Amino acid sequence: MQHDDAIVSFEVNNDVRDLMLGEGPAEAALDHPLDLQTFHIRMANSQGRREAASLLLKKMYGWRGYSVDPNAVHAPNKITLFAETGGDTVGTMSLCLDNEEIGLPADEIFRDKLDDLRAQHRRLCEPSRLAIDKGVSKRVFAALIHISYIYARNIHGYTDYVIEVNPRHVMFYKRMLGFRDFGGERACPRVGAPAVLLRLELEYMGEQIRKFGGLMEQHGSERSFYPYFFPSWDEPGITGRLLRGAT
Repeated sequence: MQHDDAIVSFEVNNDVRDLMLGEGPAEAALDHPLDLQTFHIRMANSQGRREAASLLLKKMYGWRGYSVDPNAVHAPNKITLFAETGGDTVGTMSLCLDNEEIGLPADEIFRDKLDDLRAQHRRLCEPSRLAIDKGVSKRVFAALIHISYIYARNIHGYTDYVIEVNPRHVMFYKRMLGFRDFGGERACPRVGAPAVLLRLELEYMGEQIRKFGGLMEQHGSERSFYPYFFPSWDEPGITGRLLRGAT
């Protein structure tokens, strides 16, 4: 289902919901009541849309005691996606593509580790500034990650995700997406908290999407987020809409 300039739109029943980033039951209060909701994923390709995404980011990071730079410049090697329902922005993430002129945010504290991969001719990209409102469906998280994968892998030929996460979220990203350790814990001055560097080969992510994408509740014993990704045959249409949205 499509809606004006959305990259993709989908409906979610109230029995398909999850808390963001595996938080516990004590944080289950819903900001957005979930009956039957329609979500739209769009490119934040205007100042107004980027500001709406930044407001959600500031809210969710501030709730956890992390700092966010409100004056961060939109870098030319970065795209920002956001999820909207009923006029409210409920999810956002950015994806930075490594190039010779502009590196990645993780270079600030993990440059040595990233240079090791670059020396192996790996093409790196970094999901960052990820925020999902409390009580929003796990499908929103999966949709943002899947669309970023399509942009990085299918359109631009990148090979690896690298991501900085707070130590308490490490097991979530390993269990739910298959990330692996790639750097020790270091202090991250951008958010005023420790960070751990993780790596995920996009070839692996593609294999999981082809195997589990679109299964949702019919996933059997699979406990990752991949059943909540789109089926692989949806990727060509999403790719075309991404290309139009990025121009």
